[in-house]
Amino acid sequence: MSERPTVLVTGGAGFIGANFVHHLRAERPNWDVRVLDALTYAGDRRRLEGADCQVIAGDIASEDSLREVLDGVSWMVNFAAETHVDRSLQDAEPFLRTNVVGTHRLFDAARNAGVAKAVHVSTDEVYGETHDAAFRETDPIEPRNPYSASKAGGELMVMAAWRTHEFPVCITRGVNTVGPWQHPEKAIPLFTINAMRGQPLPLYGRGAQQRDRLYVDDHAGAILAVLERGAPGEIYNVAAGNNRDNLAVARRICERVGASEELIHFVEDRKGHDWNYALDSTKLESLGWSRQYDFDATLDATVDWYRNSPDWWEPILDGEFQEYYQRQYGERLARSEVFRG
Repeated sequence: MSERPTVLVTGGAGFIGANFVHHLRAERPNWDVRVLDALTYAGDRRRLEGADCQVIAGDIASEDSLREVLDGVSWMVNFAAETHVDRSLQDAEPFLRTNVVGTHRLFDAARNAGVAKAVHVSTDEVYGETHDAAFRETDPIEPRNPYSASKAGGELMVMAAWRTHEFPVCITRGVNTVGPWQHPEKAIPLFTINAMRGQPLPLYGRGAQQRDRLYVDDHAGAILAVLERGAPGEIYNVAAGNNRDNLAVARRICERVGASEELIHFVEDRKGHDWNYALDSTKLESLGWSRQYDFDATLDATVDWYRNSPDWWEPILDGEFQEYYQRQYGERLARSEVFRG
């Protein structure tokens, strides 16, 4: 490996990808970083301001995009994906194209280009829901919605590249990640922005579903650990141990921004809403990684960033986002029930 390797970060203008780029520039300043991103609604060049990296607009499902961008690449990390479950329930086609077909084409092209090692960033949702013990990497996968099914399909193609062609790959499966620059369609940014603006927080069901929230910088550190020290052909869970039910999260956000809890509205649950995700990250911790942010620090840092960064998120709230919001929540909010404490 060269003393100054070139790392390709696909999906590097997205939420986790861009935070990883900043983390990489801080932790490995002698590495060259190249970003490939389709710059869809969820990709934003502004996330990469201040990062010393080359940004190329392109699609991992396009062989033309891949041919030149992989030239001279030493290592690769793939964040490129359609990621929002609610949108996958409205239209699964883009998820299949990027998360399955695009992933296959990317890893096939990387193998042919001589990339020395690659990490594919996946999700805890491929396991399905749990009511008992935390999932380990050896547990079977049972995705329950179009998004997680497409991510599972992508994983299978990545592992096929290892088993068939011995292309050195690792997969990470992360829990719900939060932090700066997350798109307002996601729950914590949406709740924070709505609470600040005095608008309803649409909470599915009774808010009883539980999620583990991982701060994005902790997630970036985990991926770097796997890139540098992970064994080829292995899968690594990335968890924080910060499990809380969604109602507790919404209440904490209201408290943090000084908003009334009566802004919380129980709305019709979404189809196939998994009850709980919990992961065992012992295997990852054996590489020397540990999370630095507990639940309070994770949520407070995230909420405070949105409070201080309206110049970033306000422009996103117009146009396409409003159309999506009305499709997803308009009728639900019209029939909602206000939380009374």
